[in-house]
Amino acid sequence: MKLIVMIKNIKRHFIYLISLMILGCGNNNSKKMDSTSLKIEKTPFGKTSDGIKVDQFIMKNKNGMKVGVITFGGIINFLTAKNKKNVYEDIVLGYDDLAQYEESSPYFGAIIGRYGNRIAEGKFNLNGESYELVKNNGDNHLHGGLKGFDKVVWKAKQIVTENSALIELRYLSKDMEEGYPGNLEVKVTYTLDNNDELTVNYEATTDKNTIINLTQHSYFNLSGDFQNDILDHELVINANSFLPVNSKLIPTGEFQDVSGTPFDFRNSKTIRRDINIKDEQLKNGLGYDHCWILNDQSQGFRFVASAYEPNSGRLLEIFSDEPGIQFYTGNFLDGTLPSKKGGKYNFRTGICLETQHFPNSPNQKNFPSVELNPGEKYFSKTSFKFSVK
Repeated sequence: MKLIVMIKNIKRHFIYLISLMILGCGNNNSKKMDSTSLKIEKTPFGKTSDGIKVDQFIMKNKNGMKVGVITFGGIINFLTAKNKKNVYEDIVLGYDDLAQYEESSPYFGAIIGRYGNRIAEGKFNLNGESYELVKNNGDNHLHGGLKGFDKVVWKAKQIVTENSALIELRYLSKDMEEGYPGNLEVKVTYTLDNNDELTVNYEATTDKNTIINLTQHSYFNLSGDFQNDILDHELVINANSFLPVNSKLIPTGEFQDVSGTPFDFRNSKTIRRDINIKDEQLKNGLGYDHCWILNDQSQGFRFVASAYEPNSGRLLEIFSDEPGIQFYTGNFLDGTLPSKKGGKYNFRTGICLETQHFPNSPNQKNFPSVELNPGEKYFSKTSFKFSVK
């Protein structure tokens, strides 16, 4: 009898131990699942000079890619991408300090609006009405004015799904802000997925006829070393023509064929190859600072450009539904701004590839329209896909 009781007790203990082992394995699997899921972390990023709280949202995917977005300007203040050794490094210029973004930022990583790029003499006519905008670039209006979308604090919401991490930013630009008509309600959504692709969706509505041209102004240096210049990046732009500019960087209105010019990037070539050629357009821009007229506009969302850095192996591919892309080679970086990795941001240490409508479109009737009317919805989409080759 005692032997039977002992056997039963041993069986009960054995079943209990097996149960514990199974539960333990389950917990380990649960932790493993958590470590590979998409995540968003929210942290404080200080206060503006007028006391408004600014937050930072850090999106992370299962591969280890991270994207930091602050509510001031909707700025991407860091973005990591892997190199051919599978090491993720920050590849966008910017700051670790909010005060520097307020005081001395050349639009590092910011949402640009209401109007990306230049408007000649800060003037335009719309439905018989004349409007004068703030002039903040000599005689011209640039990137929305003195206090464009890059210098306001956005309302933010974070959303995590099985396939993506999203930061949704909203801002109400009031009637006549920086000279623009209409109350403009804007929503910008950053979405990171597990394929190392960051997508930016722009949406807006207005209660009065207005103009709009939103873009994203990140400076990329795919080497991951901000002391390196970007001249050995290999670039492709899917465009047969570009917009020549005058000495004030305002388009002349002409569509110029890229064939036989330094502006032909239809086949991959280094930025270095032609940037110092004696050319009137390169002289006007101090290098490349021009808008290309993208091919295949009827297709909507499609491949528009790529940049490749051979030492790191990093490849950036850009897809968009926009008609143009402004390619800028950091010609106004002059070694005075501090780098977040130490040292300074020197001449041509970052490139911008800004998908957008054309500069000065409100004053050029042959350019695609940038008008937005009540009852209509503005929508634009651009994706930045990172990989190695």
